Amino acid sequence: MANPPNVREPEVRESAARSAAQPRPGTRRGLAEARERVRAVATTEPGRLWIVGTVVAVLVVAFGAVTAWEVSDRAAAADDVVSRSQPLSADAASIYRSLADADTAAAGGFLAGGQEPLDVRKRYDTDIATASRLLVKAAANTTGSAESTQQIATLNEQLPLYNGLVEQARANNRQGFPVGGAYLRFANQKMSTSLLPAAQKLYEAETGRLYDDYDQADTWPYAATVLGLVALGGLVWVQRRNYLRTNRVFNHGLLAATAASTVVMLWLVVGHAVAASDLSASRAHGQESLKVLNDARISSLQARANENLTLVARGAVLTKDGKDLYEASFTRDMSTLASRLGAAKDLADDTAGKEPVTAAKADMDAWQKRHTAARRTDDSGDYDGALSQVIAAKGSTGECFDQVDQQLDSAIAHEQRQFTAAASDGRGALAGLPVGAAVLAVLAAAGAGVGISRRLAEYR
Repeated sequence: MANPPNVREPEVRESAARSAAQPRPGTRRGLAEARERVRAVATTEPGRLWIVGTVVAVLVVAFGAVTAWEVSDRAAAADDVVSRSQPLSADAASIYRSLADADTAAAGGFLAGGQEPLDVRKRYDTDIATASRLLVKAAANTTGSAESTQQIATLNEQLPLYNGLVEQARANNRQGFPVGGAYLRFANQKMSTSLLPAAQKLYEAETGRLYDDYDQADTWPYAATVLGLVALGGLVWVQRRNYLRTNRVFNHGLLAATAASTVVMLWLVVGHAVAASDLSASRAHGQESLKVLNDARISSLQARANENLTLVARGAVLTKDGKDLYEASFTRDMSTLASRLGAAKDLADDTAGKEPVTAAKADMDAWQKRHTAARRTDDSGDYDGALSQVIAAKGSTGECFDQVDQQLDSAIAHEQRQFTAAASDGRGALAGLPVGAAVLAVLAAAGAGVGISRRLAEYR
């Protein structure tokens, strides 16, 4: 026969659960006693002093810790501006320039005939080698950017194909085969539609990361500032309270804590303000100028490549409205170059920056006039005469292009020096602040503790 069910079992379990959830009498008594002790301490002057001292010490330590953390974050961003993101942006611009210049040199060498001039061939080889080297460097240093990684992969894949097409064009040109021009046009198409767009996207991605680093380095340390004001206010209040109760003007420990906290606060405000000012100067008068100058140099390279291809194609490639495609592209590139040179001159803030840009504009105007004369010669049927006006060592459009490129290179070097100097000063303004803030905060907390301890000793 089965045992009868225990009808009281659920009630027993419920009662046990309630008992477990309720604190034991001993525990309740312990908590109540602790609360009474805290209340008793808070009602006495020594107890209040101990609480006040503890709160002030915690505030001072928190101020130092948050200052060290926020300033370290901004110092790292400033260091990235100088040593990582801006060099990567400059390398990306150099990759674009090297590729565009290689395309220009390839077209120039083709126009010279089967025997390509040694200096032109060397220029092309140097440009390809430079682009390849910088791509390896970018791949090694570009981390955390999917866009940059993708564009570097595209460039590494397409560059050998482009180089192979140029070699095919050269081989056919040496043998006098007209198909060499088709290979060169195909190579230029690959450069224009694959390589240069990828290089442009890489440049934009790295420049975007540079501006992100600028923004991070410029952000004001609000949390540290607020904590610093609260900590200083607490220290002043404690000393005023001490004065009202004892008529003693100074407490050496609290005075030392206030002095140390004030130093940290001033160091934080002045250091970050100087750093932000220098970084802003490097951005406005360095990086922005560099961006415009690099864009201007790219426009000049594209214009030169299209000018050469105008003679290579001889009207074989037309726009939708029946105009020579390369001549139309040349006109557009020269207009863009003029606009960018004007912007670069406006951004230059000293004579050393304005002079090469002004000289480049004069060389561009001479280039435009010589190009117009060469087109008239070509249109009249004198191809050899037009060729001489474009690629000859003296008195040609090529001479003007080289002068424009040299002047832009000089302007870029000047702006790069300005950027490096200003950005390095901005980074230096934050040097030592994280460690200094932490050390001074500990000293301030110790001073506050000593000052409160001296007061507590008077009650013994």
